[in-house]
Parts: sequence; structure tokens; C-alpha cells
Amino acid sequence: MCGIVGIKALDHKQDVGSDLINMLNTIKHRGPDGSGVFIGGKTVHGPLENLKTPEGSFGLGHNLLSIVGTEVTQPIEKHGFILVANAEIYNFRQLKSCIKDNFKTNSDCEVIINVIQEFYNGSLIDAVKKSLNKLDGDYAFAIYDGKDCVVVRDPLGVKPLYYGENDLNEFAFASERKALWKIGIENVHTLAPDHILFNGVMLKLEDRDNSNWKLNNIFSFNDFNGGKINSNIEDQNFIEIHNQNHDKIQIKNQLKELLVNSVEKRIKGLSRVGIVFSGGVDSTVIARISQDLGVDTTLYTAGHENSSDMKFAKKTAEDMGLPLKTKILDVEDIKYYTGLVLNAIEEYNIMKLGVGMPAYLASEMAHDDGVKVMMSGQGADEIFAGYHRYTQFYSDKGEKTQEDLEEDILNLYHVNLQRDDAVTMANSVELRVPYLDLELVKMIMKVPMNYKLDGKVDGLRKCILREIAADIGVPYEIVRRPKKAAQYGSGIHKILVKKVLKDENYKNILEVLKN
Repeated sequence: MCGIVGIKALDHKQDVGSDLINMLNTIKHRGPDGSGVFIGGKTVHGPLENLKTPEGSFGLGHNLLSIVGTEVTQPIEKHGFILVANAEIYNFRQLKSCIKDNFKTNSDCEVIINVIQEFYNGSLIDAVKKSLNKLDGDYAFAIYDGKDCVVVRDPLGVKPLYYGENDLNEFAFASERKALWKIGIENVHTLAPDHILFNGVMLKLEDRDNSNWKLNNIFSFNDFNGGKINSNIEDQNFIEIHNQNHDKIQIKNQLKELLVNSVEKRIKGLSRVGIVFSGGVDSTVIARISQDLGVDTTLYTAGHENSSDMKFAKKTAEDMGLPLKTKILDVEDIKYYTGLVLNAIEEYNIMKLGVGMPAYLASEMAHDDGVKVMMSGQGADEIFAGYHRYTQFYSDKGEKTQEDLEEDILNLYHVNLQRDDAVTMANSVELRVPYLDLELVKMIMKVPMNYKLDGKVDGLRKCILREIAADIGVPYEIVRRPKKAAQYGSGIHKILVKKVLKDENYKNILEVLKN
């Protein structure tokens, strides 16, 4: 993945070139392998420090994180469109096979232009909203046709996108808030996944005619991705088995197949991958599948030496025969990394800080090893009912607890996904989240709650995921390990609250960062 920015001045005579470069420099860590801009009707690629921008009142910019092959520095210019994308399009090979065209690059992002062109009839916004049904991936992108600019992100908001306006009447968007702060935009907004920016105006996708990409359609079996994604699940057959216990094995096997497929498409083309590893069931399932698929898999764990995560990670890695890299933290380490993590997550939030620090350190170790892609278990607790609060919801509401899970999934982008993307990309490492594959999410939202929670009082939860874990060879003690949040399992939260944040000198530093 990469970093993208865009800016438009309301005054057509105003030059935005310097602000465009300033934004790109601010998020250079998201893409250290090349940069490019489109401004004044011209596209320029090259090292960011030497990039000479033409004058113009509208510009798009891109920083490249090259992962496989000869990935192309953007913006991509083709068929009269200009594209900048922070994207992984997992079905790009299938889409390319359906499109008759000469592809200029081997980038998965180029296919976005081709899909939009297939629907383009003079209206960019109509073409984009129709195209979203064909894309299977995690993305935030902007596309320009010489007249209009549309900015959009994936349905669950795996990839971030922010926007705002400064006192100079410049509207801008970027992959991180700090790029917007750099050019004087103080009031920064998050683009919600069910919204779109059209020439700087935010519009809700579900309010548009002929749009199948609606919030309330994400969890239905309604030809999402235009039938391009192979699945053995059909809505009619699935509803028939919905509450029949003797079909639980069939449901479990379908979930297992979808989970394996999700991991497989996220590691396709990679020779090695890292796992943000806690020694819990979520990350261990991902590690086991990656290992079984034959990819060189390394586990990365950070925490206090006596923490439960460190203990379980070491034992599990040994049992599974996987290499484990660890970072043992003491008080001074946590003091040092607090400022770095706060800068990454871009807000003074103690909970985000405690959860984000293990992932920050894991990605730092991965970066030092030359690993550019990691996976994590993010999203498993929301789709499989892993949080303790769900047991109370289930006791009160029964099957209607699915509505709480759905709400939590659709709001993951606010905190968890933003935080995890920010801390890993701070180290130029792309994070992929297999549990948030749309096909998997759509199916699990149809699975009865009693397959996720073992009765109304369940100390372990995520029952069907734990059964899948046992089936694929996850060690028994991990299958039965109770959930422990990352900030507690790593031991970081306790040190932060009891020692680091009580240091008066250090608190002064934190206040500066906060403001």
C-alpha cells in the first residue's frame, strides 16, 4: 500500500504545488520507494526530494510502497483518467481477464481505471459507484477525468482517508491527518466508508440512485463484487440450514474455506510475511493458515518479559515450528516509544496508545527484517463475538445480538483500523486483515449466535472459530486461551498507567504532543 494526497484551491490562479509536496513529505513513511504528482495537467514522477512540480490549482500526489514485482509509481494516467490509489485489489487478475485492453503495468491498481472506464458514459460519479461492486480489496483512491474528482474508500474502511479545508480556501484529502495539519487544516474529518467525496463535497453513497454499494447491503448475499469472487455459499441454501444443529459441520467447513481463501489472496505473490502475534487464537489461526500455505512466516511479539502474551507467543511458536522475533520492554522503552506511537496514531488516546504500541514494535521489527507485509487478527472479535459484552447482549436480546456485531463491524474504521494502519505504516509496513474479507464477514453474519457463544454465559466466546482453530492444528492451550486485550496481554498498559504517565517531566512532553 501507499500514501495518497490531493488538494484543490478555490481560486484557479492559486498555486498548490508547494502544499502538495509538503503533504507528501509528511507521509513519506507510507511510501519510501517512489513518488509522483499530477498538477497543472502534467504528471511528474521521481524522488520526492528532487520533484519539480508544475504550477496549478489542483493536484494529486502519491508515495509508493513497492511490495512485489515492478510496481509502478503513481499517479497512473490512462484513457483520460488520473488515479492515485492506496490499494490492494485482490481480484485484479480476474478483472484483467474480463477486460480487453493493453495493460501498461503489472500494478493491481491500474485495473481500477479500466473497470471505471467500462461504466463511464460522461459521468465519473456514476461510473465509480458502479465500479465499486466489482472491486474486491482494501483501498482508498481518487480518480480524476479532467473535470471531476471522486474520492472513495473500501466498504469497511480498512484503508484510511481524511479531508478538510484551510483558511486559504484550499480543500485537501490525505491518507493521514498530519498531512492536512501540515498545510493548516485544523478541523480534519474522516471519510466514512459509506460516503464519497465528489469535487470536495461529501455525499452518502446509499442516497444515490442505482447504487448497489449501500451500507445495509454489505451483509446480504446480493452479488457483491459482481459475482467475480468465487464462493460455495448460496443464500437460499444457507438460510435453509440456518438453525439446524446437524448442519453445523457444513457451516464450519464453509467458514474455514473462506478464511483460508482470505489469507491466501492476501499473501498471493509474497515469498514472506509477518504476523502481529499475541499468542491468542485470532493471530494463531492466521499464522497456521499462512504456514500451511507454504509462505515463509515470521511471528513478531512485543511486551513485558513476564506478560502473558510473551509467554504464550514463545510456547506457541515453538509448538508450531515458526520463527518468533520478540521485543522485551521495560519502563524506559515504553517511555521512548510513547512519543513515536502518539505521533503515529495522531491523537492523545491512552487506550489507542496501549493497543497500538505492540503493533508498532512488531512492524518495526518486521521492517528491520525487510518484511513489507504483515497480517493481524483484527476484526475477529467483532465478527465471531469475542468481547465479553456480547454475552450480556445475548442474554438480553438473543439472536438480535447480530445487530450489535454488525454495528461494531461497520464502526471498526473509527478506531481499530485507523490505529493499526497508522502504527504499521509508520514503519513502512502494510497491514492486511484476513478476518475482514467481505465474503467471510457476510457469511459469519448469517451464522446463528449460539455457534459463536456457548450459551448466555460464555467465558471463552468465539466458539466456532475455536473449533476451526482446533481442526487446523492450533495448539490446544491456544484454542482454550481466554481473550486478553493487547494492552493488557502485553503488560504495556500497566506500565503506562502506573509508571510512565505519572512521571511529571514526561507528562509535559505528552501535553505538547496532545496539542
